[in-house]
Amino acid sequence: MTKTLTLGKTVSLTRTPAKSTQPEYDFGVYIGRFQPFHNGHLHCLMTALDKCKHVILLIGSAKRARSTRNPFKWTEVVEMISGQLSPELKSRVSFIPLLDTYNNVLWTQNVQAAVAGTVSQHHVSPTGQAPKIALVGHSKDSTSFYLHMFPQWKSVNVSNVGGLSATPLRETYFNADNPGVLATIAESIPENTLKFLQDFATTPVFSYLVEESRYIAKYREAWNAAPYPPQFNTVDSVIVQSGHILLIERRSAPGKGLWALPGGFVNVNERFKDGMLRELTEETRIKVPAKVLEGSIVAEEMFDDPHRSERGRVVTRAYLITLEATTGGLPKVRGGDDAKRAVWIPLSEIDPEQMFEDHFHIIQTMLGKLHS
Repeated sequence: MTKTLTLGKTVSLTRTPAKSTQPEYDFGVYIGRFQPFHNGHLHCLMTALDKCKHVILLIGSAKRARSTRNPFKWTEVVEMISGQLSPELKSRVSFIPLLDTYNNVLWTQNVQAAVAGTVSQHHVSPTGQAPKIALVGHSKDSTSFYLHMFPQWKSVNVSNVGGLSATPLRETYFNADNPGVLATIAESIPENTLKFLQDFATTPVFSYLVEESRYIAKYREAWNAAPYPPQFNTVDSVIVQSGHILLIERRSAPGKGLWALPGGFVNVNERFKDGMLRELTEETRIKVPAKVLEGSIVAEEMFDDPHRSERGRVVTRAYLITLEATTGGLPKVRGGDDAKRAVWIPLSEIDPEQMFEDHFHIIQTMLGKLHS
């Protein structure tokens, strides 16, 4: 028996199940961002469904603000994928959001917990035998490092389909100057993804992302003549008082309208700490003397993930500042420079889907130092 799935408009993928009707594994774990879900992803998923009774599909970089690298919410990714599957196949897939973290041990723990929770719901063994679990994926580049982080599971490495990568598909999709862009990528994506992208292109969110894409392309173009890829040094302040954190609303692209930590580029003639204090004062006009701010620094850390910013290689050093509670309440602030406004926000109200780049994860990491 042969399964044929229509992909996009012209491509078909034929799957021939193994002679045995019994899958080799009880559970398959498939991790990805799926931005967007393309034919290579579908090939991996169908391989997992052939080899495993149930597939646990973990959608990475979930609950982040939209960007040209992660334009779709995890629920929209589920919509793309589930709409491509038959009811029978869909019933064998569990979709779970997976948040980013700068702590690989914690990230691994989150994956293990998600898998364990799903296994406990679906695994039934009359003999009490432990479930057979396999990690399914395609090792393509440095972002596939996680494939070696789970030695307790078997590994199923899936071959690439036509060298497909989501990055050029996104770059093409957000090229609004070409109205026929969807036709050029239709052969690389499943039919349901194509329909989703067609509908998404009519939304205000799409227009926002096109603007972001143009800004980033222009930003990178300005450095094309550099003799080597540039590295930008920035600083950010994580300043807290009485259960509140000081954030700014970004005035312009990239991340226009998103919340961010006060910060910016380090000048060539200043130290990182001095740059942080300068940016903090310029963007928030905080009514606290510079010496008090400097004396309230309790921790600092460098964040250098190569993919943390779409502008290029941006390395930032974050400073944790804890201010003592006063009878006068929170210090007065107002937006300045690149900040449309500056606001004290309760820590419990931070929304990761409204935070610029990796600033939510920086906050989580730095606040964790208060308890270590």
